Order: sequence, then C-alpha cells, then structure tokens
Amino acid sequence: MSLKDIIKQPEGRRLEFKEAIPTKAELEKTIVAFSNDAGGVLYIGVRDEPREVVGIPEGDLIKLEEQVSNIIHDNCYPIIIPNISSVVFDDKFLLKVEIYRGNNLPYYLKASGKTQGTYMRVGSSNRLASPEIIAELERQKRNISFDSELIYEKAFSDIDITNLLAFYKEKTGEVLDENSLKKLNLIVPHQDNLKATHALVLFSNDPLRESMFQNANVDCARFKGTTRHEFIDKKTIETNIALQAEAAYNFVLKHINKGAAVKGIYTKDRWEYPVIAIREVIRNAIVHRDYSLTGKNIKVAIYDDMIEITSPGRLSPTIDFNELEAGQSDVRNKVIAPVFRKLGVIDQWGNGLKLISEELKDYPEIDFKWMEIGLQFQVQFIKKNYIAPKEDKGFGFLVDEYGLDINEIEKDLGERSLVILKMMSENSKITSSELAEVIEVAEITIKRDIKELTDKKYLDRTGSKKTGDWLIINQKQD
Repeated sequence: MSLKDIIKQPEGRRLEFKEAIPTKAELEKTIVAFSNDAGGVLYIGVRDEPREVVGIPEGDLIKLEEQVSNIIHDNCYPIIIPNISSVVFDDKFLLKVEIYRGNNLPYYLKASGKTQGTYMRVGSSNRLASPEIIAELERQKRNISFDSELIYEKAFSDIDITNLLAFYKEKTGEVLDENSLKKLNLIVPHQDNLKATHALVLFSNDPLRESMFQNANVDCARFKGTTRHEFIDKKTIETNIALQAEAAYNFVLKHINKGAAVKGIYTKDRWEYPVIAIREVIRNAIVHRDYSLTGKNIKVAIYDDMIEITSPGRLSPTIDFNELEAGQSDVRNKVIAPVFRKLGVIDQWGNGLKLISEELKDYPEIDFKWMEIGLQFQVQFIKKNYIAPKEDKGFGFLVDEYGLDINEIEKDLGERSLVILKMMSENSKITSSELAEVIEVAEITIKRDIKELTDKKYLDRTGSKKTGDWLIINQKQD
C-alpha cells in the first residue's frame, strides 16, 4: 500500500497518527501495545482530525528520532527495538516509527510494572491489559494455548465424556480410547497420573464444563426488524463445543428463507444468504474463539436486514479477512483445532476462508463486513438492497387471525398487553422473564398483565407450567 493510501486509512489496531511527538506516557503505551499485539506503525507529522499532513522541519528529524528511541529504550520492558525512519510526502517530512510484534511477551512500562503497565491495542486506543490478557500473553511467549492447560479439579477418569466418545465414533469411525486421547493432547501424563486438559472438559458433557466455562456457549436470536428491541425467537446452545456449530447453523436455517433462482435453463433452490459462508464463520467462531475470556458467549444474531456473528477474542495478528482467498491458517486453540479437523469440521489448509470468498461471489446482493469490537471479532452478512417495511405497530394480524379488538385491548389494558400477545403469537413458549427483558419492565408487571389477559379471556395456558404453551384465544370461534 502506498503512503498516500496509508494516510487515508483510519487509525486502528496497527496504525496511529500524531501531529507532533506525543507525551512520553502516550508514546510508551502505544509502543508497548503494538509490541503486545500485531505490531504497528506510528506516523508523526500527520494531524488526525481533520486528517492533514503537516510535516516536521527537516532539521528536527534527527533530534526527534533520538528522542523517540530514548523514550522507548528507557521506559519499555523487555527491550523493544523500533525501526525509525523519515519519509517524504508532498515535500513534507514525516517520522515513521515501526514496531514489530514481540517474542518476549508481555511488554510493559518499567515504572508501572507488569500488572499495571501492560497495554493492549483495542481499536485505535491503548487499554490496560486485564489479568486474563496478561496470562494469555505469557502463554503465547511459552507457545502454549489456554485449551492445553491441565485440569486439577477432577480426575480424568471421573470426567463424563460419553457423548464425545459416541460423536467421535460416529464422525470418524474410530474409537476414542486412552491412546487416542493422549495423541490428541486431550489428556496429558502428569506426575504418574493422567490429567485432562481444558479442551477435554469443553468437549465433555460433564458438570465441570458448566462450572468452569459458563460462557462457552452460543447465544442465537432472531430479532424483529433491524434492532435488538424485540425478538421472535432465541436459544442458548449449552451443549459441548463439538455439537454447537451444527445447532447454531440449524437455528440460522430455521429463520432465513429459501426460494427459487434461475441459473441458465435450470431453476434451483437458493437461500437468501450464502449459507456455506455462514456455516464456515460459525465454525471458525467456535474453533478459534478465546475460551480464556469470561463473561461473553458467541452470539449469532439474525435481523431483517443482516446476519451478525460475534466471537470473543480478537482476530489472530496473522489472519487478514481482506485476503480471503490466500489460504490463511492460524490456530489459537492448539488442542481444540486438531480435534475438529479429525471430526471433519475444519481442515488444515485454510480452505474455510476460501469457501467464504467463493460463495460470496454468487451473492452480489450481500455485503460482507468484518470488524473488531473491543476484544471481540464480528462478521456481518448484510442485504445491500434491503427496504424496511412501512412502520406500524404490527398488531393488525391479531385482528385478522384471532378476531381481537386491538383498540379495545389497548384502551382497557394498554399497548404493552398487545406487545405481549404479539410476542406470544411468535413464540408460544416465551417466559415472563424473557418478556420482561425485552419490554424492559419488571417481571412482576408482566405477570400482572398476563393475569389480566387470562382473566379477560384473551389468553390461555396449555400444558405444564414449565414446558407448556401460551394460547391466544380466537375470538372468531366464540
């Protein structure tokens, strides 16, 4: 990329602009953050907002280079060796400070120490690294992964892996015996015993998985419209990670349309979205997510105008989604990934990104976007020509299908009751807590509304309290 094109780029994970040399504290944090992440380049002599090349006086270049070099040498640890050079753009001089990803992780500010001085690049800002991130950097230095770490809470022989054994046999035709578990590093000899790794627990249905990895799940949701204000259906996939990809993919297929498309002289069925590409993104999210990060599940969100998949953990520094056909392959989870290869979910040649690229060529009406949001990686499949329907309350079908007098209900019980009826018509198993979450009122308020709807013969309940269904009473049949 030419310098002219670089200067047009927004600041981000690998790029920063400064009009003049930043403060010592700002410079230290940027250099440390670049070293801990994918590396990066700082251009001095470029105003960011509005973007303008202001340059540096030629006579100040050597002095400025020495000043930057000394700050980095004196204040960053372990030693960081920058590549500092001057470049010319439109007859103006810039100082280019290039930092490479370091091998002696983590890097931090000497004065602050490791726990308070380690910074990571998040978007275009430098953020203090959490203990989880520092631990991950130390694992990267030792070339080990979180999923390969050992479990001491429970003996390997006491962990329930019956579902994994059956699934492995079904997919590979092989028996996953003790020797196979060792070869796959799912169990590791340790002090005359066999210890399970984090990966084995994630593949298991043992209660230990739920207690140790409460966020190793996939949240799926179909929202009404183009926002998250109202959902039609939702599901949290809490099974072991071997089964999650298929379950999430099936949820997507359930909520998108399939129609007929003419190709040549033949008519073929065609999904409204590139489902192979979506399948590969879901698989990659599960295989390559950062399982050391707590508090976030993978999220698969379906809107009227797009499908959005978000995975905890940033994209590996060596992977570029702008080069989908390059056959890129990198592994965050060094134990999990080989197991998925054996199961046939991924291959070792980076063909997943190629499959995404190839199918997108057949969907010119779909825009493919990816971005890093904090410590998460997000992919979007967006309908370019989406036209939003005319805005209305969406209650007309309650009249058409059930013969309800919506004006009377709104006057007597309020619009919230109409919203409840509408959501129950779309999801008969919806709970009062889920209704409260979406409508953003207290659950006791929802329960009172439901009681009024039931008492006034608009609503009934069939089946048990836990697993039953809501039934809107059809007034046409009265």
